[in-house]
Amino acid sequence: MTDNPMNTIVTDWCIVSVMEGMDRIGEVIWGTIVDDMTCRFATGDYLCTSQIIKFNSSNQLITTSSGSLYQVIGKGKKAIIDFDDFELLRNGFSPEMINQLNLAPNDYFH
Repeated sequence: MTDNPMNTIVTDWCIVSVMEGMDRIGEVIWGTIVDDMTCRFATGDYLCTSQIIKFNSSNQLITTSSGSLYQVIGKGKKAIIDFDDFELLRNGFSPEMINQLNLAPNDYFH
């Protein structure tokens, strides 16, 4: 462990609760990369993390189940998506975009 524990800095972030029916499966962070000391992400890339296991609100540090550490800056949002839509989140669709897709009529994209 280094003296500087921050691996990745994220802005415009959201804690997304992933639901299956009425059951919450877990929570992830979705946001935009400001800086990544692990060189996994470029500045401006979107990020969807593995499951959050610890959120220290005093210093805005979040640890995920993969062992990654994220510092979130600014005020975050909360969102809920259905497990069926999780792949969309992982592929770069924001929670807001997913909700808009779900509100569109079924024949809108055909």
